[in-house]
Amino acid sequence: MNANTTLTLTNITTSIKNPLMLTMKFCPSPSPSPTPPPPSPISSIRSSCRRRRTRSLQPSMVIQDTSTTAASAVSDADTDTDTDTDTDSLSVSRRLILLRHAKSSWDDRSLRDHDRPLSKSGELDAAKVSQKLQHLGWIPQLILSSDALRTKETLKIMQQQVPDFLDAEVHFISSFYSIAAMDGQTADHLQQAICNYSRDDILTVMCMGHNKGWEEAASMFSGASIELNTCNAALLEAAGKSWAEAFASAGLGGWKLQDIVKPSDSPKL
Repeated sequence: MNANTTLTLTNITTSIKNPLMLTMKFCPSPSPSPTPPPPSPISSIRSSCRRRRTRSLQPSMVIQDTSTTAASAVSDADTDTDTDTDTDSLSVSRRLILLRHAKSSWDDRSLRDHDRPLSKSGELDAAKVSQKLQHLGWIPQLILSSDALRTKETLKIMQQQVPDFLDAEVHFISSFYSIAAMDGQTADHLQQAICNYSRDDILTVMCMGHNKGWEEAASMFSGASIELNTCNAALLEAAGKSWAEAFASAGLGGWKLQDIVKPSDSPKL
């Protein structure tokens, strides 16, 4: 250190307090570039968030497209549901055939009334009525019948004559035989049986039984005075989404009498 660089104690003290001045005094050569301060944690977090936002831009676009597709699918599903609801809510025509059995034979007086068979003329009548019902397009999908022998034989001949009758679901109901003898009971009994055995997709039901109950029920349902001789069929019609609704809507007297089919009449085409 030469005379030009000699420092007093005061100068040294001042230089220590101010390191930058001390460096300038003792290091006249250019000082190296100062090291940049480390980035603050907050700046790093902000930068990272910016990078994340940039990278997540494309996925967000994909999500937006998926949402649009999903919304379209939901809209289509709603449309289909509305269509199904409209279809299910339609009221359809329901047809009821009330058929009295064909003429029975009294040749064997030892037989119980329940066990009497058909007569020869009764067999012919059953064949004729089945053909007429076929011509009219009144083929039952469900047949509810008394279990008496004459009603069973009537049905058997009808099935032999018109094979379409074989496709129907058949139930023999013992109470149909006894209820027909009770005043004012048959109509309600038939309604309960039909609602119990039928389904909404069954549109034509045939009930086979006896007088006086059958013609009484036909008269009560239609509101008309109907006479049913042996092997006569009353064709009744009402509308409803179900059989229960058809009976409730039509009530007693509200069923439309479309025809009375008889063996001796020519079929209406």
